[in-house]
Amino acid sequence: MKKYKVGYTTGVYDMFHIGHLNLLKRAKEQCDYLIVGVTTDELVSYKNKKAIISHSERMTIVESIKYVDKVVPQKNMNKMEAWEKYKFDVMFVGSDWKGTDKWNELEYQFSAVGVDIVYFPYTQGTSSTKLREVLNKIMNSDVAVTKE
Repeated sequence: MKKYKVGYTTGVYDMFHIGHLNLLKRAKEQCDYLIVGVTTDELVSYKNKKAIISHSERMTIVESIKYVDKVVPQKNMNKMEAWEKYKFDVMFVGSDWKGTDKWNELEYQFSAVGVDIVYFPYTQGTSSTKLREVLNKIMNSDVAVTKE
């Protein structure tokens, strides 16, 4: 496994779960310094979604993870702009993006500046989308939710 100096990854990190932790841990194992971009609430809307946890709270959660060296807001999807600002030599991303037109183009652009893209396997069985679906079912069911 190649060891990099500066790694970069991004995500919404809404309803932080084991898949998020797995990605951050694996990324840190491959670089000396890990920068994590946390998607702003405004940018989350590009998926026609709304984050359940506020951006500032998601930033606080991610910066408390021992694998993370620096947390920055991700205000747009322009990864080359992020590279110009943070000068990382590797970008970590989930394998669900591998082979897409967007990431094939990013691989081409990054190769020109010496940046590798490392794809990590998507954590099966959990995702913020699945958690949201379960919460919706609970909130819309006839089961009374009580506070203790």
